[in-house]
Amino acid sequence: MRKVVFPILVLLSQIGLAQNNPFHSLNFPSQSPQVIEMQKLGVTEIEINYHSPALNERDVWNDPNVIPQNGDPIAWRAGANMNTTISFSTDVMINDQPLPAGKYGFHVIPKGDTFTLLFAHNNDQWGSYYLDLEKDISLTVDIRAEVCPKTEQLDYEFLNRTENSVMIGLEWDEQRLPFTISVDLNKTVVESFRNELRGLNTYRWEAWNDAANWCLQHDTNLEEALEWANRSINGGFNGFAADKNLANLETKVRLLQKLNKTEELKETVTEALTMQAPAYDLNGFSIFLLRNRLYDEALSMTDHALKLHPDTWFLQLNHAIAQFFAKKKSRKTTLLLENALNNAPDGYKPRVKEISEEIEKGTFTLGQG
Repeated sequence: MRKVVFPILVLLSQIGLAQNNPFHSLNFPSQSPQVIEMQKLGVTEIEINYHSPALNERDVWNDPNVIPQNGDPIAWRAGANMNTTISFSTDVMINDQPLPAGKYGFHVIPKGDTFTLLFAHNNDQWGSYYLDLEKDISLTVDIRAEVCPKTEQLDYEFLNRTENSVMIGLEWDEQRLPFTISVDLNKTVVESFRNELRGLNTYRWEAWNDAANWCLQHDTNLEEALEWANRSINGGFNGFAADKNLANLETKVRLLQKLNKTEELKETVTEALTMQAPAYDLNGFSIFLLRNRLYDEALSMTDHALKLHPDTWFLQLNHAIAQFFAKKKSRKTTLLLENALNNAPDGYKPRVKEISEEIEKGTFTLGQG
């Protein structure tokens, strides 16, 4: 009897040593350390949580004791220890197939030259031992492997990122399992704005203005963006946190222009022409007016700006340019150009001189300026 009991006791003691001791919380090194990879795609947060085993001279992709083949007897946990998890803070597409926001267990079934990727809503399992392929799986995706530079440790890489997509590659040894995550950028960003603008950002005119500007630049959600621009200007309840300035008035004008709201656009531009503002803000708005061929308005703006900030070289230059395009070039134009050249910093003088000569010759264009 002793010959039987002794090996069993030894085996049990070894198993006990291999497990975490329930009577203390010492932090021991792991042969397959935990790794958390994070990436933002637009406003979508992606997180991969896995344990990274090493090759240790094994032919892992062809060793069924490391990576089970054809789901026999189980799928592979795509790492070590607990099942690998991947989470998305918004709805996404995986290789053009929809997957709702959430956290998923990630498993793989090798099938010769192809691999089936499994995204399981039951995401908290030790390995894949109890994965129910009929009840636990939200999405399956079939892919082909790629060759990659050799890596000793299993790793997940984010590759080929664009504004609205990124490839994730499970890499181990010299093989990569790639799949592409994509998002509806406009939808996810606008929904994020709506949510964030109800919190602390609701009191910040810059947040409303920047959200409106993002929509303008991406040509999306323009009517609501105009509401956001107005909120930046007029504030919230009882006008709280209102801050009318040239930055948000310019955003509003751009949106009105995009939406072909001509009368309101004229009213807003007229309102902007009398704003008290720093020289750089007035300069920026005058450039916007010039580029949009609102030459008379640009002339009024720069005239107003010079009354507030006389002897400012870039305002003198823009006023001369506005006179040129409004066909009101006169001796005053020449004087303005001379003053702009005299007042400009040395580094800007050569370009100011070129513009002055082009205006005098009648060859200046905004593309050059």
